Amino acid sequence: MFIGTHISEAMSNLLSQKLRTFLAVLGILVGTASVVAMISGGKLATRQALSQFKALGTNLLSVQINQASGGSSQQHINLQEALGIKKVAPSITKVAPYTSIYVPVTFKGKNLNAGIVGLTAAMMPVMKIKMAQGRFVSFLDQYEYYCVLGQTTYKNLKKQTGKPIIGQQIDLGGNFFTVIGVIQKWTPNAFLYADLNSSIMVPLRTTKLLSKYAAINSIVFRVKKNTDTDALQIKVKKYFNEQTKGMQYYFQSAKAIIASLVKQQNILTLFLAFIGSISLLVGGIGVMNIMLVSVTERKREIGIRLAIGAKAWDIRLMFLIESVVLSLFGGLLGVILGVFISYAITAVKGWPFTMFWLPPILGFSVSALVGIFFGFYPAYKASKLDPIQTLRAD
Repeated sequence: MFIGTHISEAMSNLLSQKLRTFLAVLGILVGTASVVAMISGGKLATRQALSQFKALGTNLLSVQINQASGGSSQQHINLQEALGIKKVAPSITKVAPYTSIYVPVTFKGKNLNAGIVGLTAAMMPVMKIKMAQGRFVSFLDQYEYYCVLGQTTYKNLKKQTGKPIIGQQIDLGGNFFTVIGVIQKWTPNAFLYADLNSSIMVPLRTTKLLSKYAAINSIVFRVKKNTDTDALQIKVKKYFNEQTKGMQYYFQSAKAIIASLVKQQNILTLFLAFIGSISLLVGGIGVMNIMLVSVTERKREIGIRLAIGAKAWDIRLMFLIESVVLSLFGGLLGVILGVFISYAITAVKGWPFTMFWLPPILGFSVSALVGIFFGFYPAYKASKLDPIQTLRAD
C-alpha cells in the first residue's frame, strides 16, 4: 500500500476515536511545549542578562583588593596609588576607585537601611550612571559633606517627607550630609560590588572622616576596545605589588563574564531540555498505550488484511504511521504553544522577544522520534498476530 493511503487511513482511524486521540495528543502537546518553552525561556533570560551587561560596554575591567592572610592591618591602597594606575598602560582610559562602609544612617530621627559608597566623579562615566535630579559627586567635592542618593534610598526618604529631597540633610554616623542629587534606576552588574540603588554615595575622601576602616577595596577601569585584558591584569597586579605588599587582587573582565554566561546558558539549556523530555516521555507512554488498545480493538481488521495478502511489513507500517501522525500533530501544537508561552514570558518581564529556531525544531523532531519509538512495539505486535486467531476474535 502507498504511504499516502496509510496516512489517509491513519487520519480516519484517529478521527473515529476523538476523545482517545485528544488525550494522546495532549500528552505529546504538553511535552513538546515544555521543551520549547523551557529552552526558549532559558535562552531569552541569558540573552537579556548579556544585553544588560553589554549595555555598559565590554571594555570594562575591575579588581577587588583584599588583605592577604598574615598581612599588616595597616596596609591598603590609597587614592593616589589607585589613580596612578593610568600610567601602567595607555589602554586604560578611566579609573574609578570606590569603597563601601557601614555607619548608622538616620533621616528626621528615623533609621534608614542604606549602605555608604565612597566614590569619585569618574564613576559616573565608567558605569554610565544617569542623574534623575541634581548633580553627581564632582572632583571639587574632596572632603565635602555632600551625598547622592540611589533610587531605592530616594523612595524610602520620599515617604518620610513631602518636601523636595535636594537640599535635605541626612545623618551619616553623626555627621549631616546635604543631598545634592538622585541617580536614575541603576542596573546592578558584576563589575561593581555594591548596589547603588540602595546606597548613599559620598566623595571618596570624605569616607575617611566617617570611618577609620574606610579603604579603597575595589577599582573599576574603562579600557580601550580590543585591549588584551589578560596582559593588562598582569601589569596592574605588578604595579600594585610594587606600591603595597601583602595584598590579594581578584580581577573581573568582560571576557570572563561573557564566557561564564555562555557556559551557564549551555548547562541551563541541557538541564531544561532534560526536564522537558520527561514530559515527552510521559506523552510517549500515553501514545503507546492508546496504540496497544487500538491493536486489540482492530484484530479482525488486521486478520482480514493479512488474509487477503497484506504483508507483516504493511501492518507494521500502518500502525507506525498512525503513531507518528498522532505525535507530529501533538508536536506541532506543542511548538505553537511553547512559542506562545515564551512570548508571554517576555511580555510579562518586559523583555524584547526573539524567535529562536533551535527549540521548535528540536521539540518537533523529538516528538516525531517519540512517535516512532513508542509506536514501534504496538506496530510490531500487530504484525505478529495470527490471521486465523484474529478472524475468530469477537
